[in-house]
Amino acid sequence: MRPDGFREAPVAIVGGSGFIGSNLADSLLSDGVPVLVIDNLSRPGVDQNLAWLAQKHGSKLAVETVDVRDGDVLAPLLAHSKAIFHLAAQTAVTTSLVQPSEDFDINLRGTFNVLEAARRSGRRIPVIFASTNKVYGGLPDVTVREEDDRCVPCDAGIRANGIDETCGLDFCTPYGCSKGAADQYVLDYAKSYDLPTAVLRMSCIYGPRQFGTEDQGWVAHFLLSALSGRPITIYGNGKQVRDILHVSDAVAAYRGVLCPDRGYQGASIQPRWRSGQRRQPAHAAQADRRADRAEPLDPLRPGTHRRPAILCRRHPQDRSDARLESACVLARRRPRSRRLAPTSSPRA
Repeated sequence: MRPDGFREAPVAIVGGSGFIGSNLADSLLSDGVPVLVIDNLSRPGVDQNLAWLAQKHGSKLAVETVDVRDGDVLAPLLAHSKAIFHLAAQTAVTTSLVQPSEDFDINLRGTFNVLEAARRSGRRIPVIFASTNKVYGGLPDVTVREEDDRCVPCDAGIRANGIDETCGLDFCTPYGCSKGAADQYVLDYAKSYDLPTAVLRMSCIYGPRQFGTEDQGWVAHFLLSALSGRPITIYGNGKQVRDILHVSDAVAAYRGVLCPDRGYQGASIQPRWRSGQRRQPAHAAQADRRADRAEPLDPLRPGTHRRPAILCRRHPQDRSDARLESACVLARRRPRSRRLAPTSSPRA
């Protein structure tokens, strides 16, 4: 299905069949905004997201099965877009360590192709890019202390407010390098070519339509594994803390960036959540309680660390009413903790 039949220019979502992309597409389509989804459908399960969107929204949705690495095919599809959300990526640190060349081609070359399509269109098409907290590296200057069940920053200011966009960049792992370089390309195209671009550095998004694995999408992976009685491996000492953000709040942030009065051009933005709250989704807490029946832990994997996840603040010019809250999931340390013992699935 091509966008030629649209009466108005569509919003293009590159990677629109994925977890965040399909939720973003649904939000836009529900408000009557025509959407062009561009996706190579390489991730298992995303075809189900696309089928759901097509069934729900019909002719408002256009779809092109295209790989972001194919710049020649991508360019004409994006040239007449109202805006471009670029969410297509190789998303796993572990995969990048095994296949760095493919990681580079998808994340950096693919992003370059999107930017060039926008630039060569001759129009000031907004480009909003999904970056990652991995651009900050391991945060070696942030000291942490271990408490009974978690690691916390020693600095009171970081404990209260987290780490904002002024933190220095320190790319590590091929994934961090490819996404970080793409992040900087997106920002520079605003400076060099006056394209209205913005970068959202995401961390631990969860919610519906996520096909999580151990390597990426860990919240869904934990919950699905726990509900089905499959073992879960917890790496490190189990005291790592991660703040998570519901995908509906992430979508609100992405859409808020497009508002013309917010002055986000060339900005890097981290959706804010409330770091002081210690909440757990019910199923996550249930999975956590079941960790009592687990075995010794595995060492930390390459590219991971025990420091708390980035706790982000709202951009100074953000006047959005969007609720950007967190639910904090703690993989608690247990005396015998490695893999959850298989049990029968809990009833709904």
